[in-house]
Amino acid sequence: MMKPLRKVIIPVAGFGTRLLPISKSIPKEMVPVVDRPVIQHVVEEALAAGLNEVVLVTRSGKSAVEDHFDAHFELEASLEAKGKERLLDTLRAIAPPELKMTVIRQPQALGLGHAVHCAAHLLDEDEPFAVILPDVLVKPKVSEIEQVVDLHEMASNWEATERAQIMVEAVPREDVHRYGIVDCGGDEPHAGESMPMTGVVEKPKPEVAPSRLSVIGRYILPYRTMALLEDMPPGAGGEIQLTDAIEQLIQEEWGVDAFRMRGRSFDCGHIGGWLQANYVLAREAGYEEYLSA
Repeated sequence: MMKPLRKVIIPVAGFGTRLLPISKSIPKEMVPVVDRPVIQHVVEEALAAGLNEVVLVTRSGKSAVEDHFDAHFELEASLEAKGKERLLDTLRAIAPPELKMTVIRQPQALGLGHAVHCAAHLLDEDEPFAVILPDVLVKPKVSEIEQVVDLHEMASNWEATERAQIMVEAVPREDVHRYGIVDCGGDEPHAGESMPMTGVVEKPKPEVAPSRLSVIGRYILPYRTMALLEDMPPGAGGEIQLTDAIEQLIQEEWGVDAFRMRGRSFDCGHIGGWLQANYVLAREAGYEEYLSA
């Protein structure tokens, strides 16, 4: 029996070229969405799903990301002395006691698959793991009855089936060339459900794409993935692609499911998606009065 799912790998070593010039001296993961940086939104999502052992895969020039989750004793002491308890609670909530964070370096920019494999030594050979890409924010739909946290639902599917889970979202046909697109044998899962995958294609042309279901940067994978990445040759863009390892899992008849999210994603890796996230989430947070001209 496999170990329980607790670890999540978050690659933060990218240059953030789609956010230039903002990301020239500020890590793209530290760009704020409403009242907190993108990376904090992502870590909060992981914690809500029960993934409390976070592995940041980083590089030089990204110390601000790990510093954000470190204690700031002088600032905390100052806030406490001034009786600013609300601000103090906000500061301490960034890294709650259950969060266990490890930081490792990616020595070369060889692709997402390579970045994920940099954390292989932190896992046991029977230990599954999650991967979250911090460019994408996933926010749940909220109703009076329930709050759906998609990553938590996907993790529950893993616990029940021990099948790899890949979160997907439908995109317009003309945009499929920007994403990894999954094939579910001509069918599609309903929102909040998983369906077996028969393949995945990295950035296909619209006329040959097997579906409109795009991989949105949330994965739950068996340790076998690490062994595949170790020997994986460069793929699209001359980089080691995680998508290629997932395709190999499918070929080996390891169960791989596409989990169709119920919430909404925001690609904060480019200006348009980042602005959209700020606008929508600011309204949800009660800042609507500040959004009008």
